Amino acid sequence: MWRWVRQQLGFDPPHQSDTRTIYIANRFPLNGLYTPQKFIDNRIISSKYTVWNFVPKNLFEQFRRVANFYFLIIFLVQLMIDTPTSPITSGLPLFFVITVTAIKQGYEDWLRHNSDNEVNGAPVYVVRSGGLVKTRSKNIRVGDIVRIAKDEIFPADLVLLSSDRPDGSCHITTASLDGETNLKTHVAVPETTVLRTVANLDTLVAVIECQQPEADLYRFMGRMIITQQMEEIVRPLGPESLLLRGARLKNTKEIFGVAVYTGMETKMALNYKSKSQKRSTVEKSMNTFLIIYLIILISEAIISTILKYTWQTEEKWDEPWYNQKTEHQRNSSKILRFISDFLAFLVLYNFIIPISLYVTVEMQKFLGSFFIGWDLDLYHEESGQKAQVNTSDLNEELGQVEYVFTDKTGTLTENEMQFRECSINGIKYQEINGRLVSEGPTPDSSDGNLSYLSSFSHLNNLPHLTSSSSFGTSPENETQLIKEHDLFFKAVSLCHTVQISNVQTDGIGDGPWQASLAPSQLEYYASSPDEKALVEAAARIGVVFIGSYEETMEVKILGKLEQYKLLHILEFDSDRRRMSVIVQAPSGEKFLFAKGAESSILPTCIGGEIEKTRIHVDEFALKGLRTLCMAYRQLTSKEYEVINRRLFEARTALQQREEKLANAFQFIEKDLILLGATAVEDRLQDKVRETIEALRMAGIKVWVLTGDKHETAVSVSLSCGHFHRTMNILELINQKSDNECAEQLRQLARRITEDHVIQHGLVVDGTSLSLALREHEKLFMDVCRNCSAVLCCRMAPLQKAKVIRLIKISPEKPITLAVGDGANDVSMIQEAHVGIGIMGKEGRQAARNSDYAIARFKFLSKLLFVHGHFYYIRIATLVQYFFYKTLYDSVYLTLYNICFTSLPILIYSLLEQHINPHVLQNKPTLYRDISKNRQLSMTNFLYWTILGFSHAFIFFFGSYFLMGKDTSLLGNGQMFGNWTFGSLVFTVMLITVTVKMALETHFWTWINHFVTWGSIIFYFVFSLFYGGILWPFSDSQNMYFVFFQLLSSGSVWFAIILMVVMCLFLDIVKKVFDRHFHPTNTEKAQLTETNSSIKCLDSMCCFSEGETACASVGRMLERVIGRCSPTHVSRLWSASDPFYTNDRSILTLSTMDSSTC
Repeated sequence: MWRWVRQQLGFDPPHQSDTRTIYIANRFPLNGLYTPQKFIDNRIISSKYTVWNFVPKNLFEQFRRVANFYFLIIFLVQLMIDTPTSPITSGLPLFFVITVTAIKQGYEDWLRHNSDNEVNGAPVYVVRSGGLVKTRSKNIRVGDIVRIAKDEIFPADLVLLSSDRPDGSCHITTASLDGETNLKTHVAVPETTVLRTVANLDTLVAVIECQQPEADLYRFMGRMIITQQMEEIVRPLGPESLLLRGARLKNTKEIFGVAVYTGMETKMALNYKSKSQKRSTVEKSMNTFLIIYLIILISEAIISTILKYTWQTEEKWDEPWYNQKTEHQRNSSKILRFISDFLAFLVLYNFIIPISLYVTVEMQKFLGSFFIGWDLDLYHEESGQKAQVNTSDLNEELGQVEYVFTDKTGTLTENEMQFRECSINGIKYQEINGRLVSEGPTPDSSDGNLSYLSSFSHLNNLPHLTSSSSFGTSPENETQLIKEHDLFFKAVSLCHTVQISNVQTDGIGDGPWQASLAPSQLEYYASSPDEKALVEAAARIGVVFIGSYEETMEVKILGKLEQYKLLHILEFDSDRRRMSVIVQAPSGEKFLFAKGAESSILPTCIGGEIEKTRIHVDEFALKGLRTLCMAYRQLTSKEYEVINRRLFEARTALQQREEKLANAFQFIEKDLILLGATAVEDRLQDKVRETIEALRMAGIKVWVLTGDKHETAVSVSLSCGHFHRTMNILELINQKSDNECAEQLRQLARRITEDHVIQHGLVVDGTSLSLALREHEKLFMDVCRNCSAVLCCRMAPLQKAKVIRLIKISPEKPITLAVGDGANDVSMIQEAHVGIGIMGKEGRQAARNSDYAIARFKFLSKLLFVHGHFYYIRIATLVQYFFYKTLYDSVYLTLYNICFTSLPILIYSLLEQHINPHVLQNKPTLYRDISKNRQLSMTNFLYWTILGFSHAFIFFFGSYFLMGKDTSLLGNGQMFGNWTFGSLVFTVMLITVTVKMALETHFWTWINHFVTWGSIIFYFVFSLFYGGILWPFSDSQNMYFVFFQLLSSGSVWFAIILMVVMCLFLDIVKKVFDRHFHPTNTEKAQLTETNSSIKCLDSMCCFSEGETACASVGRMLERVIGRCSPTHVSRLWSASDPFYTNDRSILTLSTMDSSTC
């Protein structure tokens, strides 16, 4: 514990160097000169509090909020000085708020403790003292050898030592880490693969040197130094040797691994640390309003204090006979008396700061977030996925979005790849019904018609391929064609990281197990959908990848099994944008096969049909197809020796390993012979075009940020409606220098000014973007803001985030939303104000790091136009209403915001639908009515504030003039006293603010009726009960029988009704004036005719043409407040609905019937 405290304070850093040395099985040197490094235990701690620090830590966090700290100060002032109100009036609400919040946070943390205890207490088997010892997960130490059985989860980050397979390999899934469900292969170093028993492992003497823990899941550098027969053998360790905590062992009976990272230093724990907190626009506005009300409060207190001393300038009022001063008061300092009086007034007026506002807002956000998950329109039946809310703090921000930044692959498209075309040796082929068909004449062909590719008949011998006689080629050319096609499809079948499905791999340790399987029986799994589509296409053609066995890759060609020894894999990375494999053919020849983007492959090629392939790649891209180029290089023995040595040196380096590997890869991947290119189709998701068009109609600008090449990205943008055919497309691509980029930007700015085109679109690539952001940010942003659609291609993940940040910090400070489905989209999702993750096929990392997760891009329309619209309107009204309704007996002051007026606004903020959800979705332009935080503008805030002050004026002076001097109001001849007068003011106020809430409500349910009218009834029942008993714990009995006397007067009832009507009359008149002379688009939509014979008030209240005179009066009143009862609502949406065929939302509390609307 003490060491942990020292680490937190920085006095005892846990890691003194950049690397850690781990002695396997904790066999430390016996010479006594070695001081073991200290590592943390294997406990996972996701909880925030402990039993000892919960109270102080939670109180500290809660009192960091301005409102809580303010009420704490007020409470302390009430304790220290003589104030007009009891300390209970501030202390009890504060205690309630703090307690409720503490209970909520404590319960959530208790659940986290339980989860931690379950994980930390899981049983594991560790090799100790020459045997297997059963212990708990939390007891694993760095250096321990752990045994994991099939389907078990790794309890720590382990370096694989051995498995039950001869080659020391194992398969795992990392779905809980990155969402990828494909099988991944991990391998042990050769010297430890033979140690498959506990007895053998007990003889192992080895040391691991590796980097200190870091969060990157895919990066690990280290080396293992094995001592055998007094010799040290050094083996490199990389990501392929590391088994991450949280991953699961598959298709392997058992493995042994040594723990290198434990507990909170595992990569899983480092990746699950909390993200930076996002704050919504409404929360910022709320804080601004709070500061304004604090200024008003302080001003009121100062003015009241000054008026008090002005009043007391006359001697008769300074010390009246009924309020004599004490000797201490007469001799006290005037400054201290002024401060004391100022604080007293501050306490008296402090209730204009609504402490319960924060609690109500938190409850509204938390409870309201469930509606998104319950919405059946956001449920994807095919995948069984519903919308997820990862944070409820940004619900209302969904109604304020001005920019949408979206990924392309997997977000706008399905990420389901289908092989369509390819180019081999300069000849273009198309797959039709499982056959490859060449386009145009082949070399030396006398037939210019389309012909089936004959050269594959030797590969697959299948009847659907035509014989070689369909080509008029000479034997030499035919032999060359066969060689090129043979190499092309061998490259496709060997250059990948595809795995065979679980069903076929159960016997992988038994040798070439797949040889007897037909291609149709094989099921491939890959982390990249492109790779899977290409391997499947090669299998259909006849070059079938059968699987991997030890260091061997097996391919069946012409029914004959060929085994290729896998020598090296040059892994894919985003900088090179390619991957390669080095294999040894059965003939002994060594080949390098490479595949990647044409921009990374073509510059490295020195042979092949480069220009023809480049043209074909561009043609593929124009069709919206994803392209990859294939190339090869035959290696001599001497070349391979050099390559092998350089790779070994780079992979065993502990310092700058990535740079050395990059240099080695660049040295190897050169002088390639181009084989051809592939083209796969990634089709658009359903209703993407309609969704993008709706976003544009709502005034939202859509930017597409993708890593695809320029032509492919433009083609997809046109097909999905992001770009229109009539749009003026501007391009900022292939810029080489800062000056060239600046000049191009100036030209684009001039074109935008001079061209008489309504809409412009901009295309920019990653290289040009880097130049534009380096020196010309302002110019670039000016061009972008004048374009209705922007497409950024060839984008790196950090570039995506930087673009979003530029928009965020621009002078307009617009609200941004980012949507993506892959791990490369996480940076932009976290950077945007609102991050949306698509639960697609590239894993769940984007969904986990997002604020909201949906299954399809089309769901974005309802999420913004319906949920976002409702959430914003609800919380905007909630905030302003709280400041509006913000005096006398301490119990009433305490209960006013907590009980009497809290439920109606809370239910309103959860259920209100000021317009039909279907209308909102079908009329995206209504989204503009709430953009730029219009409902919480300073004008609206001042209106609600002035309304509150005017109502308070009517409450007080209306009661004063109506009742203040009338001696005949009470039947027993008694006059009104202060407590009776105050009760009248309080009663009028409570009824008025509750009825005001009723006027704001458009969508009535039985819940609304219950809490609205029930709150008034509860007030009367409570007042009669509280005033009818002499309470023993109360110091004063001022309220005893006051309410009975008040309600016994008929004049009081008349005064209550009159003042309530006076307060709300002006508000009703304003609503009528605004709706008739300055209606918003939303109010117009509420009055839209839905068909020729039926007129609907707000698309929910329907009336026939032949209405009576009384009905007309009723309709006018409904129009005034724009609401209706759900009992009269009937809806049925037509099948022609461009978004959804029906409204199955949980928000729709009314029945559906086609008979009326």
